[in-house]
Parts: sequence; C-alpha cells; structure tokens
Amino acid sequence: MDDEQELLNQGLDHLRRLLGEPWQVDAVNRPQPSDAALWMTASDPEQLVAIHSPLGGSSGLVLVEAIHALTPARAAKEFGPKLALMHRLTGSAAVLVIAPWLSPRTRETLETLGYGYLDLTGNVSIRLSQPGIVIRTEGAKQDPHPSGRRARQQLRGARAGRLVRVLVDARPPYRATELAEASGVSPSYVSRLLDALEEEALITRDGRSVTDVDWRELIRARAAQYSLLDANPHVALLAQQGADKVLEVLRDRRKFIEQFGEIAVTGPFATRKVVPNVTIGGQLMIYVPPDPRLDSPLDRIANDLGLLRTDIGADVLMLRATNEIVFKGVRQVEGIPYVALSQLAIDSLGGTGRMPAEGEELLIYMARNEERWRARSLRELS
Repeated sequence: MDDEQELLNQGLDHLRRLLGEPWQVDAVNRPQPSDAALWMTASDPEQLVAIHSPLGGSSGLVLVEAIHALTPARAAKEFGPKLALMHRLTGSAAVLVIAPWLSPRTRETLETLGYGYLDLTGNVSIRLSQPGIVIRTEGAKQDPHPSGRRARQQLRGARAGRLVRVLVDARPPYRATELAEASGVSPSYVSRLLDALEEEALITRDGRSVTDVDWRELIRARAAQYSLLDANPHVALLAQQGADKVLEVLRDRRKFIEQFGEIAVTGPFATRKVVPNVTIGGQLMIYVPPDPRLDSPLDRIANDLGLLRTDIGADVLMLRATNEIVFKGVRQVEGIPYVALSQLAIDSLGGTGRMPAEGEELLIYMARNEERWRARSLRELS
C-alpha cells in the first residue's frame, strides 16, 4: 500500500508543479460507500481533491486514482464501472488517473472514456471546465521500466509478424489453434500473444474464439516496434535510367527475374499505386530473397534490372527479406508484384521520412475499402 500511496503523492506533486503558484490542490474528505469492498482494492488508492483557482476563488473536484499498471482492456472493462460508482459519491467530479507510465493505447482508451491522465514520464491530459484548465504534455512513448508478461510479449520479431498479418488479413471468428496453423507459429506462442493483445484491447475474445480485431491499431502497434530498414538488411542501388524505368523492366522480365527468387515492391512506389496523390518521390524499395552470399539472388536481380551499387544518391533499395511473410498475399498490379496492403501499411508506418504519414493515408484507404483486401475467413485467406 505504501508504494501505491507514494505513487499518488508523486502524481499530485507533479500536478501542483504543472499548475504552479498560487493554484492549490487539497484533499477533500468524503464518506466511504457501503459497497466499497466490491470495487475498492488496497493496491489502487484513490483520492478526492479540490483544485482552487487563484482567479475568483473558483474550485473544482477531481477524483484521482493511482494505479501501477493499467492496460486498455482493464481501463475499458474494469476501470469505467469502478469510477462510475465513485461518481455516485462525488457528483460531477472529473477523473484523473495517475500511473508510472501509460501506453499510447491506454491513454487513448482513457480519453475515450472521458478521463484525464498523468504519468510520471510526462504524459498528461487534464481538462476541467470549472475552474477552466486544459493541460496536455507528452512524455515517454515506450515504457522506461518494462517488466512482466507485457515486456516479454512485444509485437516484434518474425513470429509476431506472421501472426499479425493473419489477424489483419482475415476476418474473425477463429481460434488460437486455427491461427497457429494459418501463421505457422506454435499454438503456445499464439495463445500467449493473444493474451497480450487482449490486454491491449487490440482483439476481443468470447471464450476461446477471437471475435473482433482492431486491425488498424494492431498494424500501428506492430509498426511501432518494427523498423523496415533495420529489420531487413538492404543494399543501396542506382538506377541508371531512373526508378520508373526499373519498374518497366521488372514488369517485362518478371518471369525471368523470379527464377532467382520471390520479389515484391514496397514503400513509396507501392503506396503511390493505392493512394496516388499522397506520396511524391521517395526510393523504390524491392523485397528480394535473404541470401547474402556472393552472386546471391539480390545481385542477379540487380544486374538484370540494370542497377549499380552506390554509396550516395541511391534511388533503389533492395531489402533482403528476413521474414517470408512479406511475400504472402502479393498483388499483381499491371504485371508488377506488390506486397499485400497490410504489409505495405506496416512497412510504411515503420519506414523513414514521409513514409509513416503515407502509411496513415493508406490506413484510411484500407478502412474505406476493407471488403477489397480483407478475407472473409481464414479459409478464404488460405
């Protein structure tokens, strides 16, 4: 209890520093409800405080709740009803959640519920109508002190990438065993990752079945832990006649080039085919097989496309695909292989320069045209 009380005190001190002198933040006594045992735990202390304005003497009530770990799922399923009961005692008091760190997804959930938040890294959102207060600051985007299951169940790595693609590309319902078979990932890993995704409110389950997937947020969550160029070793190349000419050669010689291995275009040139008015310029990015040996598929493909290795001014990047999932669902557009839209969105959001902004525009297109790219079931996807 001492640790949680200390967290509450630290959060209130942070609030006082944000408001500055001569604002005051004072505790307010209130009666305990008869059914307190049903909703109040010793690990989650709460405090009703009054914020006094130095202008005109107005004040407002804020119900402050300190909690060491809050996931989006807990915020939506448990925290809301708990604070609704608190409101019966405090009337129209605003709500402020204090934590050591709150993930972007958790902060978004709290805002949707209408709650303010303050974490000790500096992520703050407070809005009061009486007295008039609006505070919004940004702190750490990643947990500075990760621990426990959530730290182990990160959405990085090849296995997570395969499972994310299946969840995004096929509509539910489906079970963990079906997802394991479709993604080629072990059932135990799928089960653990689904638990973590449910905690982050990225999926919804009914019993053993996944019934809903927030695919846009799942893509964003995967991309937040994925760097396109770090994850895939790449070679910088120069197109002697320009990148557009490379695509023409790729189209005309695709059958021959594919003898060296699978290829697929990603990045700005692929995005341009879907949302043409969003992206201008950028490098042509092409996935190729991962073999790094001399006279590798990359070198053979580059030679056939008329590309030269360069240290400066590269307009083409060939990415040695470290995860075969990038070739799943490849789309043939005007005779040229492009990665699936879900892979393109992940690559764009995990890319450099303007690519993340282009990825957001691509997500808008995907949301408006979901029936065009998302399979109605796992069976249809396979």
